[in-house]
Amino acid sequence: MTDTTDKFAVLMRQSLDGDKRAYAELLQETSRFLRPFLAKRLSFTNEVDDLLQEILLSIHKARHTYDGNRAYKPWVYAIAQFRLSDYLRSHYSDQLRLALEISEVENNLPENVTETTLSYESISGEIQKLPQKQAMILQLMHQEGYTAKEVAEKMGMNESAVKVAAHRAYKVLREKLEHS
Repeated sequence: MTDTTDKFAVLMRQSLDGDKRAYAELLQETSRFLRPFLAKRLSFTNEVDDLLQEILLSIHKARHTYDGNRAYKPWVYAIAQFRLSDYLRSHYSDQLRLALEISEVENNLPENVTETTLSYESISGEIQKLPQKQAMILQLMHQEGYTAKEVAEKMGMNESAVKVAAHRAYKVLREKLEHS
């Protein structure tokens, strides 16, 4: 009896013959290999424990259907998979009932939800504190509407150098505005 599958089959046959000790051991060993199976699929330990109890009850109720000529674990995994599917279906349908309709949320949103209160003008004081080249790049791009390519031509720079300088300026501004 070195194969654990044989051990489960033997314990199941003994429990079906009325051996309570074998049945208790069978359920205990079944719990040991089902717990990791459930833990991979559920987020919380209490969910795993609750579902494991439901699965053990299902095994108890369905034990008369076990075919001793077949392996025990696939039979148990089939029961566990059905119970897990039922649990997830129930759990997610509850979540859907609690979800808000987008139309309910839309009525409570301000009209300009995608607009930002920041503009070039509102942060121009901070922009002027940047190095002169970075300030000029941001002014040309954001106040006057030039592209990076056009700014590069105007300032006699490489386009990628303009983009790098703008990126560095954005980073400095972001840090200053987050801390103010």
